Formats: sequence, structure tokens, C-alpha cells
Amino acid sequence: ANRVTNLLPPLFGLAAVPSGRRDSCSNAVAPRLGPAVMEAVLEQVEQLPALLAVSRSALVRDWDSLTLDRALEWARYFQHLHDRFRTRPRLREALERRLRRGQPRPLLRFSHLGRCPQLLGLALLENRALPPAACRRLIRSLLQPPAAEAGPEPFSLPLLARRKAASRLLALPPGPPRPPEGLEPQVRAEAQLLLSRLREEGQEAEPAGEAAGRTRWLAGVLEQLPQPRTFEVVAAALLLGQGSGAEQAGGRGRDGNSLDGNQAGATGDVAGPLLAWLLGNMERFSAFCLCLPGSLLASLAGHYSQLSKPYLDLLTGWGSHLLYDPLRGRWVKSSPDKAELSWEELKERFSCLCQVSTLLRGQTQAALKLLKAQDGDFKVCGLSVWTDLLMEVEQYLRKE
Repeated sequence: ANRVTNLLPPLFGLAAVPSGRRDSCSNAVAPRLGPAVMEAVLEQVEQLPALLAVSRSALVRDWDSLTLDRALEWARYFQHLHDRFRTRPRLREALERRLRRGQPRPLLRFSHLGRCPQLLGLALLENRALPPAACRRLIRSLLQPPAAEAGPEPFSLPLLARRKAASRLLALPPGPPRPPEGLEPQVRAEAQLLLSRLREEGQEAEPAGEAAGRTRWLAGVLEQLPQPRTFEVVAAALLLGQGSGAEQAGGRGRDGNSLDGNQAGATGDVAGPLLAWLLGNMERFSAFCLCLPGSLLASLAGHYSQLSKPYLDLLTGWGSHLLYDPLRGRWVKSSPDKAELSWEELKERFSCLCQVSTLLRGQTQAALKLLKAQDGDFKVCGLSVWTDLLMEVEQYLRKE
């Protein structure tokens, strides 16, 4: 029952981890790793994607308990490599380059080595082809990890169960539509998972200063979601992470008061990559703003000053394309099929910005007044979209 097919990589024949293998990568020896030893380590790491692929395939039907134990031992060996080399930037980079070799997309990174036992265990638990004896052995291994591997975040079944339950829950069809003011529970759950993973990636990136790697990882994850869903999750993550280390609109809340200190330090390392991904492509940011309701965007602009100016600039661009129709007595889009806001939508967006905080209200009114002056400073309706917008916003604010 321990037959290994030709599709399995040589390393996962599955040979036992050679004795002393871990010692060859100890902290004392790591600085003096010779080229031959390092090349052997790189060749082993290169086969991790194949091991994970095999663990998800029907090939595991031929695995017995011994084969399973060897696979788990290799997973722990990869975790050991991660722990040894995580503070060595050049070695990390070499391992990550080799890990990504041959993959269609760079889905696996150096940080995945540290979670290799969890990744392998989850893949095998989901694979119904795993024989009952090997499955029982796997569960026992998860419940009672080797003493040497025990730590603050052990290779544990409860961790895998929580993540599996979350993935199953998120796979359920969405419920009835919810009002834009509230976050849909499924979107909130996805955003919380995203924030959790961003914190993990941030902890991995800090020792070697790999902030760019975290941004690349985030882009790879978000690209796998359908675009409207992606924008909802990113917006929810930014809302849940409000008060982070990203510079906010004067560091103040709705009434201009300072945000709570506990809130300010809650997720100080996660908003930056989300904002960088969002603002790194203006076409993406435009689609983000078209997709989400004005009240949600205004709330985000109020919490993150990085968003307020680009958002106002975007609204300005959309407003400049409106034309006045004298027969209908209203402003209309210059091209009905173009992805831009209508007069009613634009008016609602500016009004929402004025409700968030005193600071953002002042910025919004100042921007409209400047645009009105640049457009001729007209006092009557129908000549300048900015005159009409400013009049509508000021009339709305008087009613508050």
C-alpha cells in the first residue's frame, strides 16, 4: 500500500528525513553553509508545491501510516527551515525564489514554509482519498504534535478546524441584500480573515524589511476574488482597521476629536498595504468608488486622509463631464454608457462627505468653492455644475 507513483517528486517517495538534516541548518552552522549544502536545501524547498499538490490528489489513496509520518516530518522540516532562516534576508530571498520556481503564479512565499504543517494537514483532511488508517494517524498527529514542535502556535487540529469552518461558512450563498450602512456578515468575516493574514504577513516581513513582499502577496490574494466582492472586502477591512497606523484625516473622529487610543493601535500594520493596493492603480480606485455607496466611501475618506484627496479629485473629474440639458432642466452625463456618476449620484456623494466630520466638510466645501470660482463664479443655476453642486450641498447642510 506504500506504492509511490512516478508523479511523486523524488523527495516525497517518501524518503525519511535524513538524520542530522535539521542540525545542518542550525543557527551555529547557517552562516557557514557551503554551496553544496545550500543547493541541496534549495532543491528540497523547490518540491514543496509538489508535495502540497500530491496531498490534494487521489495519489494519497496509496499512503499508509509510515508514508503519512514521513510527509508530516518533511512538513516540519520545512517549518524548521523557516524558523532558522527567517532573520536572514539573503537566505530568505534565495529560498523564496526557489520556492516559486515552476509555479504558474507566485502563490507560495517564504512565510508558507512556517505554516507547512498546517497547509499539509488541511489538504489531507479535505482529501477523501486518504485511507482510513492514515486519516486516523493524521488526526492523532494533529492532536498530539511532537513535543519538540510544541509552541505558542502548535501544529494543531483546533487551528485547522477554525480555518476550515470559516472557509465553509464563507462558501455559503449570500443572504438577502443588506442596507449599505451595515457590513454584511459574510463580508465582515472575510475582511477579518484578511486582516488576520495581513498581520501574520507583517510579522514575517518585519525581520527582513519585506514590506513590498506583503503588498505583492495582498495583490495575489485580492486578484482571486471577483472584483465587486474584492472592493467590498477591502472597504470592510479598512473600516475594521480604522485608527491604524495609516495617517488619518487629522487623526480625528466625526466631531474633530481625537480617536480612541486603543482603536488607534488596534491594526496599525494592516491599513498601509490595503491603501497602497487601492491607490496604486487609479482605474482600480475609480472602479472601487463606483462600486461602493457614497456613505461608505465618505466614512473611509474621513478616517484615511490618503483617500480623501484622490476621492475628491475623482468626483471632480466625473462632475466636469456633466452637461446641462436646458430642455430637461438638469445636468446629464455626456455619455450615458460611460462609467461615471449621474447628477443625483454626484450630489449625494458630496453631501455624504459633508456629514462625516467638520474637517472633511470644510475640505469639501472649499474644493467646491474653488471649482466654482475657476468655472466663472456664476451665481445662477444651469451655467456651472460646481455652482449648482455647491448650492445643493449648502442647502442640504442648512436643513441638518
